[in-house]
Amino acid sequence: MRYVAPTRDALDRRVLVVPPLSDWFAFAALMEGPEWPDVDALNALWPSPGAQHFVMQDKALLADGLHYEERIARRGAIATRPANWHDLFNAFIWLRHGAIKRALNARQMAEIAVMGPRERSRAQYALTHFDEAGLIVTLRDPAMLDAWNAHDWPRLFWSHREAWLRGDARVDVFGHALLEHALTPGKLLVGKALVVMRDGDAAAICAEAIASGAVLNDPLELRPLPVSGVPGWHADAVHESFYTSAPCFQPLRAGRVYPAAL
Repeated sequence: MRYVAPTRDALDRRVLVVPPLSDWFAFAALMEGPEWPDVDALNALWPSPGAQHFVMQDKALLADGLHYEERIARRGAIATRPANWHDLFNAFIWLRHGAIKRALNARQMAEIAVMGPRERSRAQYALTHFDEAGLIVTLRDPAMLDAWNAHDWPRLFWSHREAWLRGDARVDVFGHALLEHALTPGKLLVGKALVVMRDGDAAAICAEAIASGAVLNDPLELRPLPVSGVPGWHADAVHESFYTSAPCFQPLRAGRVYPAAL
């Protein structure tokens, strides 16, 4: 069933003070204000001048016949629908993680050059899954990765609870569709993750890996993570039983193997 986000008037603003939306407090005024921000307001937020800019998606824009990704690559124009949560969150991701967005666009264009604008490769599915539901997960303890490999959710989230609370393990939501789903209070969220287990800027490491083609060549490379299990992200995460009873915590499928961390 297609997800329908709450209207701006009906938004339960309590979702803005818990993860993942609380991590976007810098944009809180654009989410809470009485009026939808227009593309001019969004363009004013770019951290530095660049090749990309937001443009309103209307019939005149779509009449150019370009694929969404082609329009970004050729003109720097990021089509943005007015009064639309999905596209508003997409704008936030561009503003914070432009390097990853540009890497995804370059990879999509390389695939379009081979497949054409109407067919999609395995790599394109992987790139799109990460764009929509992506997570950047930083871990330090190999035992946590082992638990994740086995879909041992109580061990990953409950036994290692302090690591999450200390910040030794952390999740940064990249996927704008995942942020949109977080507008519904208590919704169980599952994302598609890239994992970083070395020092450095995790987002920059992911951007480099995507740009080089080292990752996101097949959707099966992405690790599902029921991110509602991160302590503090869901009201029921204070109970150990949550990790064995909530439907988002699925067992490992036979034969499923995940790649090594970055």
